[in-house]
Parts: sequence; structure tokens; C-alpha cells
Amino acid sequence: MSYSTADSFPSVTLDDVRGAQKMLTGVARTTAMEGSRYLTRLVGAPVHLKCENLQRTGSFKLRGAYVRIAGLLPEEHAAGVVAASAGNHAQGVALASSLLGVRSTVFMPTGAPLPKVAATRHYGAEVRLHGQVVDETLAAAQEYAARTGAVFIHPFDHPDIIAGQGTVGLEILEQCPEVRTIVVGIGGGGLAAGVAVAVKALRPDVRVIGVQAEGAAAYPPSLAAGRPVSIERPATMADGIKVGRPGDVPFRLVEDLIDEVRTVSENNLSSALLLCLERAKLVVEPAGASPVAALLADPEAFEGPVVALLSGGNVDPLLMQRILRHGMAAGGRYLAVTLRLTDRPGALATLLGVLSVADANVLDVSHVRTDPRLGLTEVEVELQLETKGPEHCAEVNLALREAGYTVID
Repeated sequence: MSYSTADSFPSVTLDDVRGAQKMLTGVARTTAMEGSRYLTRLVGAPVHLKCENLQRTGSFKLRGAYVRIAGLLPEEHAAGVVAASAGNHAQGVALASSLLGVRSTVFMPTGAPLPKVAATRHYGAEVRLHGQVVDETLAAAQEYAARTGAVFIHPFDHPDIIAGQGTVGLEILEQCPEVRTIVVGIGGGGLAAGVAVAVKALRPDVRVIGVQAEGAAAYPPSLAAGRPVSIERPATMADGIKVGRPGDVPFRLVEDLIDEVRTVSENNLSSALLLCLERAKLVVEPAGASPVAALLADPEAFEGPVVALLSGGNVDPLLMQRILRHGMAAGGRYLAVTLRLTDRPGALATLLGVLSVADANVLDVSHVRTDPRLGLTEVEVELQLETKGPEHCAEVNLALREAGYTVID
């Protein structure tokens, strides 16, 4: 592909994205567009979910990886490719390489979830575990490339990657021509940049809104500075968008084409993941749920029809379990209560009777008898309760107080 240049960085055009779409015919799926009645009622306008979590390898990453590797010269194919990733990019590179008959080596952190390591191997890559964090893994992959001549496949900072990801934008316009707002998660920026290139060239009236996790939001300060800047120690459950510095190539496109970048909290992310599972019956990873999190956080801010791009569904089952608990707590479905009782026979049974009348399900009970803050005849009881929402939580607390209990926390 050929690219225009600006400020010494190559740029991506609609023709590049269309070329990528032809290249991906028969390789990447045209993923489903599903309506969401719940989000439609919340936003007050039609909301659709673009399900890249149902893409091959479980995320959009196959698109860009295939276009990048397919565009290499024959001698580069012979040298093989190398990548560094904790998950989605690893699987995209592995499958793309296998489909093209290219040898691939993927470096992954030693703590990478076992299902993602196994999937990457299954798709045909040689997996090497190195480093505790992705930065260490990335350095090892780049050293390997320099030593062996293998081509390093960057997860987002290359025009071919961006052009491949931009094919999602073409599909959105074909599947939902009436769309007014597209909401997409941003990490390094490859997906958001590609979608914006395709959409703004064909429909400049459509708003494209990027979403970052509050604890890993490098784009707002970068946009304010007019250049990519790094943030220290990005922290979020959404590892797919946990990037400390925007890519140079996607940054220029995001700066020119994205209408707004919003941030969402960890509570927003866990609530969004739970909503996708319960209401849409879709398994979505936290990064993939970030557009839905933005809708939940400020539903009146989006002109409809809205398309929320669910970028991936590769979530480790153990992490999913923790996130679901977090999401249920954030949604008022769990209530933790600490209170003091007189330490006498039948006191706990009486308390449980109050909770039964309030229709709260007791999940766990623990006693503290040795705290110096307690009186001689007092016991502190910690309860984990299953509740039905914020209003029910308030009703349970009120029932306890009306029964004469001192609720500490």
C-alpha cells in the first residue's frame, strides 16, 4: 500500500482501508451488529453493538495483523515475524502468520493468562514467555528481531495495522447507514484511528468518540500537548487498552479525526461487562466493553443512532469472575455490612431473621470477638449479602437500623 505523509509520519487514507478490506475477504468475518433494547431505552435513541468479540481469535486484531504481514516482501516472509503481546495481538499475529505460511514468534509476559498462551500456540506461533510487564516483553521481542532479522509486527503503530482495523468502520457504515455516533475504545489508537479514517471520509457528519480507562488515559494529555506523551504506571482492568503512550502514526489521525475522547472508571467498566453478559448474552472483555461503559456513565451525551464497538471478548475466566463480582457490587447487587451485636445465644439467628424479612440473601458471615474496640459482651459481625439493586441496599440498611442494630460500615 502507498500512504500520504504528514509531519514525517505516514498517514492512512480511505483507499488504503478499502484495499485492506479486499485483502481480508475470506479471512476476517463480517461480524454481527446487534441491537440493545436496554441501552436504547437508557440513551433515548437506537443503540447497536458491533460484535468484534465474535471475530476470529476473539478480537479485531486479526484484521490489522493480516494486512501487515500480507504486505511484507517475500524475503521478509522468509525471515519470519515476531510480536509482543499479553493477548489479543498475539493471537491475531499467530493466526495471520499461519494463514500466510509465515513463521511467527510471539513474546508474552510470564504472567499472561494461560488460556491466551494456549490459544496463541494453537494458532501456530512459537510462544516465548519473558518479563513481568509488557514493556520488558516488548524489549525482548525487539532484541529478537534485531538479532534474527524477523520483522517486528507492532500492535498499533503502523499504517497497515491501522488500515486493517479501519475495515471495521466500513462494515459499520454498511450495516447501520443511519448511524450518527460511533463509540470505540482507545489504547494505542490503531483501531480508533482506522475507524475514523474510513468513517470521516465517507460520512463526515458522524461523530466518532474514543474511550479510555481513567487509570490509563494517555490520549487526553497527549492531545492537550499536541504530541504523544507517556503516562507513568497505567493501571486498569482493561488490559486491551492499557497503553502508556499513544502511537505516533495513530496519534495524528486521532488528533485530526476523532471528535472527542472520554474516560470511564473501573466501576463503569465492570458494570458494562456485566450488562453485556446479562442483557446482550455476549462475553466481552473490559477493553471491549469500554464503549458501553461510556454510554452507562453519561447516556445523554450521545446522539443516536449509536454504534458501540465491542472490540474483543478474550477474557480470562478467573478475571471474569472477579470483574463480575465487582460489577455486581457496583450495581448494588452485593452489600457488605459490618455491625455489632450482644454476644449471647440466639443473637445471630435474630439478625438473620431481620435480613430474611428484608429479602436479603446471606452469602457469608464472619465474627470478630478479639478487637480491643469491642466491649466485653460485644461481637462484631461482617455480612456479605446478595441484594437486588441500590434501592434494595437502602431498604436492607434501613431494616437493620429500625431493628436496633448499630451499622458500623
